[in-house]
Amino acid sequence: MDDIIVESMMESFDKDVLKSDIPVAVLFYTEGCHVCDSFISIFERTAQKYSKHMKFVKIYRQQNRQLVESLKVKSSPTVLFYKEGSEVCTRLNGYISNGEFVAAIERVIGDVCKGEKREKVYCDFLIMGGGPAGLTAAIYAARAKLHTVVVDEGLIGGQVATTFHVANYPGTNGVVRGVDLMENMKKQAIDFGAHIDDLKEISDINPEGEEKLVIAKDTDYYAKALLIATGATPRRLPVEEEKEFRGRGIHYCATCDGAMYFDANVLVVGGGESAAQEAVFLTRYAKHVTIINRHDYFKASKTAGDEVLKNPNISVAWNSEVRKVNGDNFVKSVTIENTKTGKIEEIEADGIFVYIGTQPKTELFAGKVRMNEQGYILTNEDMATNIPGVFAAGDVREKKIRQIATAVGDGAIAGIMAERYINGKM
Repeated sequence: MDDIIVESMMESFDKDVLKSDIPVAVLFYTEGCHVCDSFISIFERTAQKYSKHMKFVKIYRQQNRQLVESLKVKSSPTVLFYKEGSEVCTRLNGYISNGEFVAAIERVIGDVCKGEKREKVYCDFLIMGGGPAGLTAAIYAARAKLHTVVVDEGLIGGQVATTFHVANYPGTNGVVRGVDLMENMKKQAIDFGAHIDDLKEISDINPEGEEKLVIAKDTDYYAKALLIATGATPRRLPVEEEKEFRGRGIHYCATCDGAMYFDANVLVVGGGESAAQEAVFLTRYAKHVTIINRHDYFKASKTAGDEVLKNPNISVAWNSEVRKVNGDNFVKSVTIENTKTGKIEEIEADGIFVYIGTQPKTELFAGKVRMNEQGYILTNEDMATNIPGVFAAGDVREKKIRQIATAVGDGAIAGIMAERYINGKM
């Protein structure tokens, strides 16, 4: 890997990037950033495939502040693309999926990998998604001697792998890192015989009939039963300016980007557990934190809410929603509306951290399995969908509580019921 990835810095940026004779992908990362850690693995794995056509460079942000500021990089991780000495294509930052990254690479260099020989994989049970639900189902199914394959568009672990620590998972010694918890689940699934295929971008599925078909970029998967456990992604701030200012003042990870806002005024949008916890965390750096909460109460636990209210560096705008983000190259202020009084107010802000829940990753299944209006898949208590042999588990399905523990419970049920379906016991 050392001969594929170039570790660069400000003094060598001109040689490593601007004077490169092939296009360059430049990753800016921060130590202690769990989202960075997850994406670095994707970056390195992708570099192995495209290294003949593109140069891959990593730059540590903390040691190259002048370069970072000159390039206006305000988020970790951030990927910039260069061709013939100039930045091209779209910047990527935050929770970057493998699909996004590959698509951006191929926009720069063209799809040089067309014509690769397609593989065909036949199995008993195909699991789409390698988070807690998918891996738990794999553990149960593989232990029951089903030929089980787990497919994920990114690296195994889901959102939990990008969580700094987990403090409420049963059986752990107080606090466990999300990445460690998911590595344990992955190892257990593999030890029971499950096969893992990560970094597989799925383009289509046909869930009907006795043999289910899942089509990836280079592989066709055929299975007797299918589990949809693709999870959810952070919900974007619902304003027109979100895409323009993402990474330029709008962020989704305080651990990754909070240190960039030392002695600044920042906003946190949301009123749940994550919003409360991250607002407190941001007071380590920011001069003041304002929470924009659409309700007149916190949805967070009483403990988290009380911690916010006791902090003198945090204030709360209740019953308020963001209507517009203002700025030029970077965020300068936010226009909010009080939904009870109708009052419009502009608040100065150097950065915005968004925690307004998640949205299910179910676009691929629209019109193929039954969903509710929000896009969550409808199942019965056996995790079965309306299509025989197709199950759903974890954050993609309609339910009231979404926690690691409930995802694991869903996965256990799905794994058991899939085995019963395949063996004609249902």
